[in-house]
Amino acid sequence: GALLVSERIDREELCGALSPCTLSFEIVVENPLELYSGTVEIQDINDNDPVFPSSQARLEISESVAAGARFPLESAQDPDVGINSLQTYQLSANPNFALDVQTRVDGSKYAELVLEKELDREDKRELNLVLTALDGGSPPRSAHVQIHIDVVDANDNAPVFNQSTYKASVRENTPSGTLVAQISAYDLDDGPNGDIIYSFSSHTPAKVRELFALDSATGDLRVKGQLDYEEAKLYEIYLQAKDKGVVPGVAHCKVLVEVVDVNDNAPEVTVTSVYSPVPEDAAPGTVVALLSVTDLDSHDNGQDSYDVYVLENNMPGIPILNVTATDPDLGRNAQLSYTLFQGDPTVGHLFSINRENGTLYVLTSLDHEDQVEFGMMVQVQDGGFPPLATNVSVSVFVTDLNDNAPTVLYPHPNTTTTYTDVVAPGTPAGHMVTKVVAVDADAGYNAWISYTLLQATDPSLFSVGLHNGDIFTSRQLREDDAPQHTLVILLKDHGEPVLSTSATVSISVAEMVKEVLTDLTDVAPAHDPRKHVTFYLILAVILVSAAFFITMLSVGIFKCYKWRQSKELFNSSRSTTYRTPGPFHHIDAVRGGFTPPNFYHQVYLTTDSRQSDLLCKKPFTSSPLGSRQSTIRNGEPGLYHQIVGSATQLPAPAE
Repeated sequence: GALLVSERIDREELCGALSPCTLSFEIVVENPLELYSGTVEIQDINDNDPVFPSSQARLEISESVAAGARFPLESAQDPDVGINSLQTYQLSANPNFALDVQTRVDGSKYAELVLEKELDREDKRELNLVLTALDGGSPPRSAHVQIHIDVVDANDNAPVFNQSTYKASVRENTPSGTLVAQISAYDLDDGPNGDIIYSFSSHTPAKVRELFALDSATGDLRVKGQLDYEEAKLYEIYLQAKDKGVVPGVAHCKVLVEVVDVNDNAPEVTVTSVYSPVPEDAAPGTVVALLSVTDLDSHDNGQDSYDVYVLENNMPGIPILNVTATDPDLGRNAQLSYTLFQGDPTVGHLFSINRENGTLYVLTSLDHEDQVEFGMMVQVQDGGFPPLATNVSVSVFVTDLNDNAPTVLYPHPNTTTTYTDVVAPGTPAGHMVTKVVAVDADAGYNAWISYTLLQATDPSLFSVGLHNGDIFTSRQLREDDAPQHTLVILLKDHGEPVLSTSATVSISVAEMVKEVLTDLTDVAPAHDPRKHVTFYLILAVILVSAAFFITMLSVGIFKCYKWRQSKELFNSSRSTTYRTPGPFHHIDAVRGGFTPPNFYHQVYLTTDSRQSDLLCKKPFTSSPLGSRQSTIRNGEPGLYHQIVGSATQLPAPAE
């Protein structure tokens, strides 16, 4: 049962760039009959060096090309995969160029030269650089190519494509010569300098050149080889337009070609084992044969999903996809209806589907900065009984447009506060003074920001980094330099059309911060009406607080005075009741409307007093005096007192 290697295995020969590389096998065991499936994964080792198409590359670059221009370089190829494949590029040290390594859709790397410092043909007529390609092995393998750059004068205008990215779709198995896309560029120059030649960019893979052909005069991109969806679903093709000038101007664009699947693969039935002959007395359920069925096609052709790409800021209500299905039944059993199921509740407000024909509509304008991808499920159901249904997943990708200008974070533009950076006199050249910080809400090229010095008090004193916004001294500060400098920095993105904004930076030349603060007082606003409003508000709060304090103090004094007066009066009443005989009468006042029936108030009244002292509350008993009764109605509504009087009637003042 041991599985052995019968010959030397070469992963690159078996699988090429496909990863993982697997070999499948099946083992049949009889008596009893059993089937086992196995898979051997061929792991890659770093046994291949990266290889450039040629040992030398030659570029012609005009000295008039502005900093920031990009020049694609030929890509190296490494048949290894994973970490052993090509991982990065390195460029020899030089004062003019930097290297930008980018990644294609399939994960492969390619390099572009980025001009950081403008070339000067009178200073240097040519440059020689070394480009190194490295894989990720341990130790890494490498390859080198010599890059020779001729600095020459060229015509004034380079070709310009009418769009930077083209998108097209083509069905697999399309005949050779079929038009895929037509790219177009224009050149404002006249004569040969305005005649354009189209070609593939130097870093276009050889496989793409085998499958597609480009007409150098018309820009027609046509099918050349045999496309196969099962091999590649998307091709990223880089093209260039070059004029016929002595030093040709070059423009670059990208064409995304989506390969549409065709049902060109029949299901494959594999008979893995046949149990023959079958005994005539074999029991029901006896295994006769083992079968497996596979289909290499995708989507409905092989059952799986739809990917839709929609530009942001689209018109609401436009159709973006037509989901189609077929049913071999007849009549009502073949009547199909489409239903949209949303995994996200917000999807139902953004998309809808026509139940009869499966057309998917977007109901509102989409924003790439708000959400990039939407996922949903479409169910198609027939009209039979019971109904049969099939689901298919739909992914909608919102592609970016350059609809956001760069936003300055520092210095903050929407404030009256003056940001002043300080630099000391005598500061040498190359000293970083401050930095302009900005972001762009867009993505990709649309979010790349370049910084340019637009205006300056002294243009020779300060410079700004093209890609990082660093502001540094271009020369040493002298004593005769102005003490205050104002710089206006222009920020532009790389989208189409280009959007820009500006930032203002103030720089003070001073030894100490105190000097800067003294200077800042000169630019402070001379008159701010809000200061008076604040003063009046504070004054009003003080006056209200003082009035409240005086009022509370007066109430406290008054309450204290009343308390002392009532205490003296109470003491005098008690002295009169218990010590001094006089003309008073003892009265039992029976409850009024708010006193319980079994209680009464014992009140002592004098004939010459309008006040009475409440001494106690006790259960009701018959008056010991037991003489005549009279009913007195109190002045308060609904309040009655029953008085058991003595032999002598109370005088009016006591009431």
